Amino acid sequence: MDRAGHWSPSPIDALIDAIRADHQVAVERARKVYCNRDLNFEKIEAVGFDMDYTLARYKQDELDALSVELTLERLVTERGYPEEIKSIKSISNFAIRGLVVDTLRGNVLKMDAHRHVGKGYHGLRELTREERHEYRDITIRLNETNSRFMLIDTLYALPEAFMYAALVDYLEALQPQKKHDWKRLFDDIRYCIDLAHRDGSIKDEIMTDTERFIPGKDEELALTLHRIRSAGKRVFLLTNSYPTYSNHVMSHILDGVLQEYPSWRNYFEIIITGASKPTFFTSRNPFLRVDATGTVSGEEYQGFQRSALYQGGNLIDFERMSGMGGEKVVYVGDHIYGDIVRSKKSSAWRTVMIVQEMEAELDQAEDLRDEIHHLDEVDSEIMRISERITYEQNLLYQLEDLIHRAGDVDKERLQTARKELNKSKDKLRRLRKELIEGLDNAEHLLESNFNPYWGLVFRLANENTLFGEQVEDYACLYTSRVSNFINYSPVHYYRAPRQPMPHERY
Repeated sequence: MDRAGHWSPSPIDALIDAIRADHQVAVERARKVYCNRDLNFEKIEAVGFDMDYTLARYKQDELDALSVELTLERLVTERGYPEEIKSIKSISNFAIRGLVVDTLRGNVLKMDAHRHVGKGYHGLRELTREERHEYRDITIRLNETNSRFMLIDTLYALPEAFMYAALVDYLEALQPQKKHDWKRLFDDIRYCIDLAHRDGSIKDEIMTDTERFIPGKDEELALTLHRIRSAGKRVFLLTNSYPTYSNHVMSHILDGVLQEYPSWRNYFEIIITGASKPTFFTSRNPFLRVDATGTVSGEEYQGFQRSALYQGGNLIDFERMSGMGGEKVVYVGDHIYGDIVRSKKSSAWRTVMIVQEMEAELDQAEDLRDEIHHLDEVDSEIMRISERITYEQNLLYQLEDLIHRAGDVDKERLQTARKELNKSKDKLRRLRKELIEGLDNAEHLLESNFNPYWGLVFRLANENTLFGEQVEDYACLYTSRVSNFINYSPVHYYRAPRQPMPHERY
């Protein structure tokens, strides 16, 4: 009862009313968890998390600008590039995940799951249809040593694709007649951006002005971790970042958010830093006991202490020392290869992929729902016309056979019918061509609302992108942020939608 004498329900009363009403709060699309393979969280005993771009969400435009600035500086000092390249400014939305760099031709490409090149740029100039078609007879192999084609599969790598395109333009303008070594350019960029990470320059900038790059305290994330723990599940951190940086970032987002957890370490039973994924899943590197400054106090063989910090290690000893293993472990990460593919191939762990950028895409798709629905209708009409053309073509085959066997009177009637059928078929083909051209133009305009250079992260026309196919193949679940799990029970049974083959659809 309030001060005026009116009854005001307590939170417990509100919860009971919701249960009695069978109340279910709708989750907006951008904050849903999506399921590729059934996963019953009631049977999960442990949940592990990566840190960067998983628990810690970065401001992509700020981090891209910093990476470009520091990499260009090292291209000048370490690789002898002209000083004026330092004036190149980052275009933060140029690159998306899943792009492929052709280090022979100096192109950046977007492919579908069948390695078909649907979009591409030479420098910052979009490739023509004819230039894209030149890739039809080329075998495109990825993730191989000294490969011609290099995959941009992490958010950390997006500045590589931009700098590659920008420097292709710069070098061709500087020396238009020269045959440039585009493989060397890519290798130089990758070496220098890796150097900026290895020498601590990027992390030093982030630690100096953390709020500029990483949003601060995250109450939803804290509550999500709390709920997982409260459901009796063991929670661990497994990150490639080293102790000092990990301690700084995790303190920034979690320290003191909830009264029960004064330190970020209180959320985690086991904390592994400097894990060197994907090597963690294939090596036998030892676990080192460390403090927050990275000082090593020896190797650990027996077991982990709660909330202590460790560095390095390997999957086999982790499962032995922790007692966590197999399909009862879920690992949540953002790196399609280092976190998801490698863990999936090397262990029985279930996987959750964090795709930070899909949140903005889904919000935009909601705003463009009517336009997307119209494109789907046009696509269905094209399929209907194609089926009609096939039907009429079959009728023509039958007519031809009858004409050859018919008498003079019937032959004239059949030839008239054939003429009418040919007219109808030609009209349908013209209509289909017009609809396809209109659909292509409308799709191009629609996709420019998502990314003006590449369109959607997961889609290329009516196919999955290379990245989308990897997420579908290797991630049991995927979502835009860890805290989306707060919208579901920690024992929720995630069910994948049935995916019928084309012949099973009605």
